[in-house]
Amino acid sequence: MLSDSEAAELLSFLTPSTRPDVKGKATEYILGMSGSRNGCRFLRSNPNLIAALFELTSDPSVAIVKDCYHILINLSADETLHQVLVSEVKVLPVLLKKLQDPEYLFSDQISTILSNLSRHEKTCRTVFKVLQDEVGLPKLVEILCNESYNKKAKLHYLGPLLSNLTQLPEARSYIMDPDRCVIQRLLPFTQYEASVTRRGGVIGTLRNCCFDHSHHEWLLSDTVDMLPFLLLPLAGPEELTEEENEGLPVDLQFLPEDKKREEDPDIRKMLLETLLLLTATKAGRQALKQKNVYPVMREFHRWEKDVYVAAACEKLIQVLIGDEPEQGMENLMEVEIPQDVEEKLQEAHTKEQEELGKEEERMRREEEEEKKKCEQTD
Repeated sequence: MLSDSEAAELLSFLTPSTRPDVKGKATEYILGMSGSRNGCRFLRSNPNLIAALFELTSDPSVAIVKDCYHILINLSADETLHQVLVSEVKVLPVLLKKLQDPEYLFSDQISTILSNLSRHEKTCRTVFKVLQDEVGLPKLVEILCNESYNKKAKLHYLGPLLSNLTQLPEARSYIMDPDRCVIQRLLPFTQYEASVTRRGGVIGTLRNCCFDHSHHEWLLSDTVDMLPFLLLPLAGPEELTEEENEGLPVDLQFLPEDKKREEDPDIRKMLLETLLLLTATKAGRQALKQKNVYPVMREFHRWEKDVYVAAACEKLIQVLIGDEPEQGMENLMEVEIPQDVEEKLQEAHTKEQEELGKEEERMRREEEEEKKKCEQTD
């Protein structure tokens, strides 16, 4: 890494008045540095360099601004730099102000940085506080739900940003405020085909909201009607009996032969986890059983090839076909679990994940062998 004198010389090149070609070489050099762990460590110990780079995000040269934002993306991906960026360089107020500009060219980069900075709870709280002071969560949701807000940026990473923010109870309270009709605006994005990032972020937001079990009955009521939006991406073209179809929500009845399921396994798993969270309460279990969720899950399980997703589906099916918990245990999120039992459950979970990993590896090897056989035949 650079010596102190070399770092000072590099800093002298990162000023607004420096010749563009010299600035460009300096930002290009730091961009390469920011792609490595050692480089990030060096920049962490030299916050004045980061501050100078952040100032250059207002440079007249688009190429220099682009380099600076890419550096900030790399740095924000490193958790150890979060406090430097947020507390020392104080990037948040400026980034959030620029994000609101519908003409700003680098709003996608800003969305990515904010998403990175909000992944972990400590910094997420700071991001949420500054967001509320500078912009407000309503404005963020408005920008996310308006696909044409900025014609120069796609803003897909606002989905993961919102998902990260809803790890906080305060953010979830806003999203699920019955008087605001926010969560209803998000539901159509569970089938948003233009971006897996935005789609996954919104589904992550819905999953986080379902941790607040007191809202389950409202989420499944006609006021919100969340269930069809969670089920439809998991439903396929298989024919169900007339009785099974009639019990389903209207949007899932008699689906066409070309109906496709969600392609991303991580998103499929999130959808299943969201449904499983809804079964933690008696009202949720009853709603899912009354709406005939089981036949959809049965066909999904036959179709699913990913071992981790299939395992999540099996857990949901067990709840749907199982007996109701005994009296006093109806709300599974409020059940007190003794420490020794919790440790055993954790051990069982770890063992299950190991077994699933082995199964996944076995299936991968079989696929490779089959592929080799086909190539030899050809």
